[in-house]
Amino acid sequence: MIKIKKMKKIKDLIIMIMAILVMSLTISCEKNTTDSLPPVSAEQIIFNTNEIGNGVQEFEIKGTHTIKKGVYVLKGWVYVMSGATLTIEAGTIIKGDKETKAALIVERGGKVIAQGTPDLPIVFTSNQAAGSRKPGDWGGIIICGKARNNKTEMLIEGGPRSMHGGSDDADNSGVYSYLRIEFAGYPFKTDQEINGLTMGSLGSGTKLDHIQVSYSNDDSFEWFGGTVNAKYLIAYHGWDDEFDTDNGFTGKIQFCLGIRNPKVADISKANGFESDNESGGSTILPITRPIFSNATFIGPIGQDAAFQNTSTYINGGIYAPINGSKLGQFQSAMQIRRSSNLNCYNSVAIGFPVGLMICNDKGSLTQSAADAGNLNIKNNYFAGVTILGCDKDGAFLDQLSKDAATLDPAKESFSAAFFKKSSNNNVRLNTIQELALAQPNSLLTTPNYGPTAGSPLTGKLNLFTDPAVADSFFDKVTFVGAFRSDASVDNWTLKWANFNPQTTVY
Repeated sequence: MIKIKKMKKIKDLIIMIMAILVMSLTISCEKNTTDSLPPVSAEQIIFNTNEIGNGVQEFEIKGTHTIKKGVYVLKGWVYVMSGATLTIEAGTIIKGDKETKAALIVERGGKVIAQGTPDLPIVFTSNQAAGSRKPGDWGGIIICGKARNNKTEMLIEGGPRSMHGGSDDADNSGVYSYLRIEFAGYPFKTDQEINGLTMGSLGSGTKLDHIQVSYSNDDSFEWFGGTVNAKYLIAYHGWDDEFDTDNGFTGKIQFCLGIRNPKVADISKANGFESDNESGGSTILPITRPIFSNATFIGPIGQDAAFQNTSTYINGGIYAPINGSKLGQFQSAMQIRRSSNLNCYNSVAIGFPVGLMICNDKGSLTQSAADAGNLNIKNNYFAGVTILGCDKDGAFLDQLSKDAATLDPAKESFSAAFFKKSSNNNVRLNTIQELALAQPNSLLTTPNYGPTAGSPLTGKLNLFTDPAVADSFFDKVTFVGAFRSDASVDNWTLKWANFNPQTTVY
């Protein structure tokens, strides 16, 4: 009887060893045939020395997983696959690895549930030490959806494989709320940086609110098509544009804050808004027609008394990375071109070389769209802008151009004339001080971008009578810009936002 038991134990041991050998051979074959990893368990994601990904360029997350509150390092390009749901708990900190150009990429049909809170925001930041962080330390966040764009299906900017686009305008790519993205935008190829937050064809079922992108090495936010709406967005000290809209994006956005660092601007000329229908300037449908309301743009002028819009002055300072990115110039608060029909209401911009640019680039008829009432700039204040309008990219002249190439020095620009059109109810003030903002210089301690008592931005009526902003998405407030007042109760950036991420010890 004892012999039989021993033989049975030996037999069981042999079977177990054989199973381990078969499993080892299977894993070895998978690693030799593809860079993509098999489905991973939550334990593998969370407990692999607190790393997400393993440094390869196609680490795939499949199934349903939760990243518990903690501190992690994101390594390589981590894909959330179609059908997968990745939940990130409030208060989680994820540091992007510089060496592997880390990025989180949500593919069509995948979801990330990143629901932070004011007290426990979710933070994606650089893995470099405090004091040595720079724009482009890691890749960034890319989200791809199934809503429409005007190219039907597109390869996302900044990624080598992920497609976006479809016909489901109500598509849901997850929840992104009380979230910070810092020091992102690594250029994976020359002049091909990942944005801080790149959104490709996101549907209206996706939730976006309370998101801050700081020190991005390209645009802070960029939308390529899609219908997603958003509230409470901050673009802070980015390299290129604050809010870039392309390829038929038609979402609604309210309460935005865009803040420039006066020494950081891109070679392509940095703007608050940059908006195209598509790169060739055609009117292919759907037309890019986002509707923005209650944005505040803080430009470089006025933040530094010695400001000069030149390459010798704009040098990046401690934020200049050595990764191929090129510094350039600041341009406008709002650049609308190439057949875009962007609409902006109830907003304020201060301290830009140019206020508004409506350009007929690439043979487009962008100015005709404005005349037809499809492109609206209404109830806005510009203060301390060097020139009110310009019709030609890089011209910095308030002169008429109907083709974004030749200028007529005898006539003011279409852009300036359109801004001043009485039915648009826009106001230009000569100085920033006339707006009575509490303290709009981001280089000083305790900046406050809210209006003080008596500011012309407050106590406004009938701001939402235009049909474009009359629907239920928009809060019907009585102020222009992103903030009701300079009081703490009206400061929606408190607790969760961070305006000095360089020195934060994570």
